[in-house]
Amino acid sequence: MADSTASAQPPSAHPADRPVYVIGAGPGGLAVAQALRARGLRAVVLERADHVGASWRRHYDRLRLHTTRRLSALPGLKMPRRFGRWPARDDVVRYLEKYADVHKLEIVTGVEVFRVERSPDGSGWTLHASGGRELTGAAVVVATGYNHTPRVPDWPGRSTFTGEFRHAAEYRNAAPYAGRDVLVVGVGNTGAEIAVDLVEGGAARVRLSVRTAPHIVRRSTAGWPTQYNGVLARHLPAGLVDRLARPLTRISTPDLSAHGLPRPEGGLLTRAAEGAIPVQDVGLIDAVRRGRVEVVAAVEGFEDGKVLLADGTRTAPDAVIAATGYLRGLEGLVGHLGVLDPRGRPSARGARTPPDAPGLYFTGFTNPISGMLRELAIDASRIAGAVAKRQAGRVSRLPG
Repeated sequence: MADSTASAQPPSAHPADRPVYVIGAGPGGLAVAQALRARGLRAVVLERADHVGASWRRHYDRLRLHTTRRLSALPGLKMPRRFGRWPARDDVVRYLEKYADVHKLEIVTGVEVFRVERSPDGSGWTLHASGGRELTGAAVVVATGYNHTPRVPDWPGRSTFTGEFRHAAEYRNAAPYAGRDVLVVGVGNTGAEIAVDLVEGGAARVRLSVRTAPHIVRRSTAGWPTQYNGVLARHLPAGLVDRLARPLTRISTPDLSAHGLPRPEGGLLTRAAEGAIPVQDVGLIDAVRRGRVEVVAAVEGFEDGKVLLADGTRTAPDAVIAATGYLRGLEGLVGHLGVLDPRGRPSARGARTPPDAPGLYFTGFTNPISGMLRELAIDASRIAGAVAKRQAGRVSRLPG
């Protein structure tokens, strides 16, 4: 198991004897730490929670990867065959724990990093962390995760709603909603899957509020995972992929226009690049066709204790679950360094560092159609290679 008592600072603060600090012990952070260790470089992972994979532990119970076991493993350790083709949430958590243990990663839990700054001598980075810690590293890898801070739109009148209101981050299973009327807001993969879970778990009525119709794809077709198409399309022109995807989608998925969910306007890869990842069907199509999930208009606000929809209708569900996404939450950590774009995302990712912040790396802040875990594994190797090339002379090396 990971060492939660490891020292967060090397014995010497000499510029040639500093570790690489990795912020976050999720899949991205662990993969980078392993890749650095494989090159003989010391990496210290700082995790604010008490365990690795904290965000995975908080996901809803029924979650399974939409990516295959084979293409979701991190460098240096395969996922066990017993996980099946689509590993479950708890299997992923167990895998991350074993990964940290097998690779003897140096992980310090219960430490939250609040701010990253250039070190006074300009040769590295200083991390300001909980407990008054000030840690200096030769390089820093930020791997705090794509789903960091729950995002709830600033809907007018929300405080007047008299029913239960939760962000999807708080949803675990359908048991508390049995026999109740529930409105799920947002039709990304999370919203779609929660809506299906509610139906199967006995909710009396489930409505799904949709602002923009998504691309819906089968998780696999005739045994061929959709992820494989994403991998093949990763480096093709977006326009070409959009044209190829259109007839394939029409063949594999039915038209749900009569049920309030028309085919989307934009191309699949073009919209994915803008952040609108295709919804992988795990029962939504069937639930919508059978009327078990009712598609309704977007939420515009709340009024007199009711939900106001974009088509002018008002509804009073027992509960609202906002599957409205997440923010990266990087502003306080690195926003002052000028390394974020207008949407709060890192301006450089993977092996590239921002021009004015050499030695500062970011991983896990995109959600590619080829699979996030697969891309995290690729990023880890590239980041370790970049550190070995650019900062190796300043990074403390492992014994032997």
